[in-house]
Amino acid sequence: MYLTVNERPVTVPAGARLLQAVRAAGVVLPTLCYHEGLAPYGACRLCMVTLTSPPPAKLVAACVHPAAAGMIVNTETPEAVASRRLAVELLLSRCPQSEVIKNLAAAMGVRESRFPVTPAQGEMDLCVLCGLCVRVCQEAIGASAIGFVGRGGNRKVSTPFELHSEACLGCGACAEICPTGAIRVEDKGPVRILHTWHTQVELLPCPRCGRFFAPQAMAFLPEQFPESESFWRLCPTCRQQQTARQWVQQHKLTRTGSRSD
Repeated sequence: MYLTVNERPVTVPAGARLLQAVRAAGVVLPTLCYHEGLAPYGACRLCMVTLTSPPPAKLVAACVHPAAAGMIVNTETPEAVASRRLAVELLLSRCPQSEVIKNLAAAMGVRESRFPVTPAQGEMDLCVLCGLCVRVCQEAIGASAIGFVGRGGNRKVSTPFELHSEACLGCGACAEICPTGAIRVEDKGPVRILHTWHTQVELLPCPRCGRFFAPQAMAFLPEQFPESESFWRLCPTCRQQQTARQWVQQHKLTRTGSRSD
């Protein structure tokens, strides 16, 4: 499909979102809630752009709005710029200590927020409510161990009843994907402590290297990827090394560059 972004023609595949078109045009838009491996969500509103055609012109979130042939997009209209600045001001009032948010604000020319500082409390003082942790746990891991609770200024991410979550696998995907470092995970010997979720998960030593890892996090993989049972008892590093060795053996090259039988 052919679109125009900031008067520059771009091509994107069918099913793409406007964010892909914007990036294809070489324009950098900040995002906090977007990840290519998850369904679009449109929570942070940092990627607002003006869709001028088809008329009437309107502001849309580029990460969720479907791209269509012939669309004309402008990322630098006064309305789009003001909308993104407003979004970062609101985030700055919620997470004034977040280096990520402060850097985003500085890049947009925002020195301070016009809104009262109402920082998130407790363990989630850096949480911007982007929803990435909730969605990766649900969509990618399939555990649904955490979710949104509360409304308005009291909205936050937590486990059910803010207690130890039996559904948590201890994989750490939530902490890995968090854009602001709001989720604290700590390994202490044979225990992984997910401080933010009030949860502890037992770790087991890898039979090959001795490193501790969370075997529960791999519980669903044998059904999807039927390898030997011993393979899934290895830590992620050893599994990766074993897979690499097997690939090399299967694709071993001779000195002439042809595969050996």
